[in-house]
Amino acid sequence: MATPPVIIVGASLGGLRTAESLRRFGYEGPITVIGDEPHLPYQRPPLSKAALNDAEGSLENLAFAHRPAISDVTWITGTRVVSADLDASTVTDHQGEIREFSALVVATGVRPRRLHVPGGATVGRYALRTIDDARALRDVLTPGTRVVIAGAGFIGCEVAATAIGLGCDVHVVGTTSVPMQAALGHDLGAAMQARHEDHGVAFSMGTRITAALGHPYLTHVDRADGRTLACDVLVEAVGSSPNVEWISSNDVDATRGLRTDSAMRVVRGDGSPHPHVFAVGDVASYPHPHHGIGAASVEHWNIPTETAKRAASVIAPMLADDPSHLDVAATPFTPLPSFWTDQYDTHLLAYGMTRIADRSTLLAGDLAGECLVGYYRDSRLVGVCGIGMTGQMLTYRKELMAQPLAAGTAA
Repeated sequence: MATPPVIIVGASLGGLRTAESLRRFGYEGPITVIGDEPHLPYQRPPLSKAALNDAEGSLENLAFAHRPAISDVTWITGTRVVSADLDASTVTDHQGEIREFSALVVATGVRPRRLHVPGGATVGRYALRTIDDARALRDVLTPGTRVVIAGAGFIGCEVAATAIGLGCDVHVVGTTSVPMQAALGHDLGAAMQARHEDHGVAFSMGTRITAALGHPYLTHVDRADGRTLACDVLVEAVGSSPNVEWISSNDVDATRGLRTDSAMRVVRGDGSPHPHVFAVGDVASYPHPHHGIGAASVEHWNIPTETAKRAASVIAPMLADDPSHLDVAATPFTPLPSFWTDQYDTHLLAYGMTRIADRSTLLAGDLAGECLVGYYRDSRLVGVCGIGMTGQMLTYRKELMAQPLAAGTAA
């Protein structure tokens, strides 16, 4: 009988990088990638920027190149996996087809959360995750359109910058005191808000949308502070939820993403790993020994690649019956998360886990111009964020990478 393939559920960046890494680490067996979108993997960061501006919004411009090493990978797109039986080593798709695997890699990522508010409006509400979402939103961002953005995180602020540049009237509503506060802290978040306001974006912070009014076409939204905003387009950028429902009936910990060990093996309720089941990318909640914070998911652009490499480095020797995979799995996994955003002419770059900091401080420069901000947790540097100042950023990046494991963390 033919050897069952490694099945990767999720035709995403994480899925693509897993297939590439399996070949790089010497796995020569069959690989099947199953994705619910009709498209092969493409870049998502431009969806809230260039793809909304028609500059680089075509699938041809966003699609990842496929390396010759994965020319024999089977891609099954437009197909949704609806369940898995980890004991039987099978997955089942929405058409009822059951497929057996030798190893399973979960790369299903996250989906946008939607507002559950009264009001009756169904036309004019948008979320942004896929290229098809971007195409639909791009069509309505015309000059004079009244756009309200629910959520002042990175997606919301990037859409705001793009929409104001297209001539829309833009109002951002956020629950925190300043935009992007969870990742940037108060001071840098306030400085970024000032940049937006200089371009004409209005903000209502410390409140939320409570109703979407109109039937069926959106005309207004209500806020928790009692104010009403005229609105033609509502962009819902209020966070994300992991796509784990299809696998959660198994013995897995899916409370906050899909919890894994440091080898990216999905763990059971008792903490022991499923030896042939892995998770990568945004859906994976893995340990962070540099900071001693336990398992957490990190939705930053380099993590799908880093976690894919890690999983493949274990899967390839494991399927070759090479016991070295146990040594790899026992080695601490310490990728350095990084994220970036382009808003107007501001390019902001960060390294580390700024979200876990308990304080931030300006290390150099001016928050209104080029600057460097450090993020600390219990006096330990956990992240750095910069606008410009590339040389100094790289120095702090090296410092973050060279840090020892947190006290009490097992190697």
